[in-house]
Amino acid sequence: MTSEGIELRHVTRIDEAWTTLIEVYAEVRADQLHQPHYSVERYGERLARHATEAGWEAVIGFDGAEPVGYAYVNTLLRDDRWWSRMATPLPEGCTDTSTVALKEIMVRVPWRGTGTALRIHDELLTHRQEEQVTLLVNPLAGNGKVKALYERWGYKEISTQQPAADGPVLTAMLRATRTIAEAAG
Repeated sequence: MTSEGIELRHVTRIDEAWTTLIEVYAEVRADQLHQPHYSVERYGERLARHATEAGWEAVIGFDGAEPVGYAYVNTLLRDDRWWSRMATPLPEGCTDTSTVALKEIMVRVPWRGTGTALRIHDELLTHRQEEQVTLLVNPLAGNGKVKALYERWGYKEISTQQPAADGPVLTAMLRATRTIAEAAG
């Protein structure tokens, strides 16, 4: 499989994407759904909350009619709880710069390692007005491979946080919304 034939669709209304996002999430997280933090119910609660926040947008990849993965974001405000939950002081001016948070990115197994995740990610950020993008990643995910992937995409570690008491401690990462190569594009 390759990412070449994948159609990328932008969605700004959750009712147009709810079922697809839930189904892909449940498949990708199937081995973790027994943990309360990763249950479909808790994911649905987070998704519903995120979808009401400023600037919510998703990009869903399709291979024909079959969803292969997605990512979604929200605009962060200067006083957003995203920033206040950080365990260590943030880089100077970090919260003064317009920021979008990559809240979720999922790719189904058959399309992993094909460049699909990066295509979805880049498509989602291409038209955003925010200057920087931040995300949270479990540093243990994929035995560290997921964090390493984000580092290859240009993200740098800025802090840690534990958004849910029953969830893992996550690494907070940050980069420019568009890299120099993307901006020259």
